[in-house]
Amino acid sequence: MYVGTLSFDLLLGDVRSLKEKRSVVRPIVAELQRKYAVSAAEVDHQDLYRRAGIGLAVVAGDAGHVTDVLDQCERLVAGRPEVELLSVRRRFHGDDD
Repeated sequence: MYVGTLSFDLLLGDVRSLKEKRSVVRPIVAELQRKYAVSAAEVDHQDLYRRAGIGLAVVAGDAGHVTDVLDQCERLVAGRPEVELLSVRRRFHGDDD
């Protein structure tokens, strides 16, 4: 079994309230879940309206599949015009851990 996680630190564009923030973050989380069958959620900076932390995890029996899914998720978030990707943290756990 292989587990991969990504943590995104995002700077949101023209957002002036927590309600506007939700309207930007929720579609990103939903698209990650729908397109790539990952577990995803807003996990950091919930009280700040211009910052967001999104975390996701994927579990598979093949290390290559986990890497491919994490790469695709990272490209999806990096390609969103309404957010600026400040940092990405990737973790990979395999049978040897």
